[in-house]
Amino acid sequence: MTDFIKTLTRKNSLRKQTQELGVAEIEKVMSDLTDILEERRAEEAAQAEAEAAKAAAIDAIRKQMLEAGVDLSELADQVDSSPRKSVKAKYVIEVDGEEHYWSGRGRTPVVFADYMKEQGIEKDQLPTVS
Repeated sequence: MTDFIKTLTRKNSLRKQTQELGVAEIEKVMSDLTDILEERRAEEAAQAEAEAAKAAAIDAIRKQMLEAGVDLSELADQVDSSPRKSVKAKYVIEVDGEEHYWSGRGRTPVVFADYMKEQGIEKDQLPTVS
């Protein structure tokens, strides 16, 4: 918790910090805080409404599945859950007796960058996987 928040949430600390302010300035601060409070309440209400709509949609789908005689496990079997397919390695090098593979996509791995620099070659000159 920051010092500012500690001051705002403690009445005595707030009183001490506002001693130099006039009534008009305190009213302005209160007005701004009231506006912020209303915004926050509206945000929370909108979020609760969205969550309720989502829950209603889930219940509706559940009912449709029951009416159709579809079990959730049957549906899960039909969905491909693998996040993404792996890309086959295109290049292979041997460094210190260990083989390193790279698909050629994305950032060049350090071991490949060092190898290309030592050999004085470009990416397209790397040995490919057979």
